[in-house]
Amino acid sequence: MATQGQVITCRAAVAWEANKPLVIEEVQVAPPQAGEVRVKILFTALCHTDAYTWSGKDPEGLFPCILGHEAAGIVESVGEGVTEVQPGDHVIPCYQAECRECKFCKSGKTNLCGKVRTATGVGVMMNDRKSRFSINGKPIYHFMGTSTFSQYTVVHDVSVAKIDPKAPLEKVCLLGCGVPTGLGAVWNTAKVEAGSIVAIFGLGTVGLAVAEGAKAASASRIIGIDIDSSKFDRAKDFGVTEFVNPKDHDKPIQQVLIDLTDGGVDYSFECIGNVSVMRAALECCHKGWGTSVIVGVAASGQEISTRPFQLVTGRVWKGTAFGGFKSRSQVPLLVDKYMKKEIKVDEYITHNLTLPEMNKAFDLLHEGSCLRCVLDMQV
Repeated sequence: MATQGQVITCRAAVAWEANKPLVIEEVQVAPPQAGEVRVKILFTALCHTDAYTWSGKDPEGLFPCILGHEAAGIVESVGEGVTEVQPGDHVIPCYQAECRECKFCKSGKTNLCGKVRTATGVGVMMNDRKSRFSINGKPIYHFMGTSTFSQYTVVHDVSVAKIDPKAPLEKVCLLGCGVPTGLGAVWNTAKVEAGSIVAIFGLGTVGLAVAEGAKAASASRIIGIDIDSSKFDRAKDFGVTEFVNPKDHDKPIQQVLIDLTDGGVDYSFECIGNVSVMRAALECCHKGWGTSVIVGVAASGQEISTRPFQLVTGRVWKGTAFGGFKSRSQVPLLVDKYMKKEIKVDEYITHNLTLPEMNKAFDLLHEGSCLRCVLDMQV
């Protein structure tokens, strides 16, 4: 492409400071250095993690920055030494890197990767510890190693998954975060078996993806728990078989679920990020074998608590990041599953907007009716 090796000026939604509306700015995007890839972002979705950092509650949050981490696009150019993708490839940027070389990647025990985390955690690129974004010479921080709220972004080559070029980018952009997180919590982290009783706390995108995963795993009962009863109808389409609204009960929700399930559930999933709900999710698990998976991200400084006896008597407390999926290896396989209609993606998209409507998209995110809002970045 004619732009290779050149600085590209394009539009991006910039978060200048916490809790202030994002501003659509003309930004300069530098060419990729060694081990980097510049991607033309065609579609991006919003996730609650973007809103969490924008709110100022994220201790790693840096301003000014370009948020966004659930997206899809086309490689515009690559830096020196990049071999696995080339210009024209269709890709999904992945905040969870996969270098295949570090202690984490080689362990066979985790999808976490240590290669670029020291840079992505502080909003810069690994090569020179600088940003590739600027406005009139002023650096703008990266976010989660992805920064997809820009028409062009630069990512590390270990953070980009090459996918089937026939896949619709306006749909599969969702496979960059929320949907894999929920499916993988069930399939990879909990390894739910057929016949299991499952409880899901929080019926947003991730909770519904957990339900979909549990249904695919042939769970016998999938109990959805949410304080917004209007979410229950939609959740049936994703596999939830029964519903409990904690507001309808005087007893603690864990006791309600124990009573409903003859002693507790086999697996529970906390998809909110609320530490008191995390406790309830553990304590509603069956004595002797119940496993609770923490999926939601709690605010900085929060701590979880329960009586140690809950664990001594056989319950297991686990956590998951990106559903345990290895990004570069397995995101393309999820895209293939979608293309074969084996997993849902379209059904999570409730709104479609454009880059200039970014702030409206954030407002929608906090409404119960919105699951995922996908933005067309090139309009």
